[in-house]
Amino acid sequence: MTPTITHINDLVAACRKGDQRAQMQIYDRYYKAMYNTALRIVKHSAEAEDIMQEAFLNAFTKIESFKGESTFGAWLKKIVVNKCVSVYNRKRKYEEVSYNDELKNEIDDSEGYIVNEENTNEKVRMLLSKLNLLKENYRMCLTLHLIEGYDYDEICEIMDISYANCRTTISRAKESLRKKLMNHEE
Repeated sequence: MTPTITHINDLVAACRKGDQRAQMQIYDRYYKAMYNTALRIVKHSAEAEDIMQEAFLNAFTKIESFKGESTFGAWLKKIVVNKCVSVYNRKRKYEEVSYNDELKNEIDDSEGYIVNEENTNEKVRMLLSKLNLLKENYRMCLTLHLIEGYDYDEICEIMDISYANCRTTISRAKESLRKKLMNHEE
């Protein structure tokens, strides 16, 4: 009987050798977080699932490019966020027509976020619903900054915008969110 591989560095090393069990263990360890990250950005469960799957495929096929300068989870999250941004840019370029799906996936609530034990707090739900009312670029920048924890430089790189534009967008997004929250309280 072989010992169970638990440390992420051991799993990455095994993935580099093509070990499918190690890939599955990494997938099991990170899929929920990566799905939630994608869902917060694209706000559509099927699209978030596709992005997450593609991100894992890219990560496993390009595992050699992981240098260990950051954690594996951060590296994988960056792949997910970059995929989300490319989907966002593609949508914006072609201006897709949206439709209301009456048979939404049961795990989604009306705002597009997964309802789980962490999100049941009413204030959190209200904040997330107000965040979803922001303009797309405001919502994306605030999500990347406040929820995903990216700094301005990283957001500039991800969104392909200047540093001044990033700071201005986040500042305006915060102000817009603040106004929406104040209107809710009145």
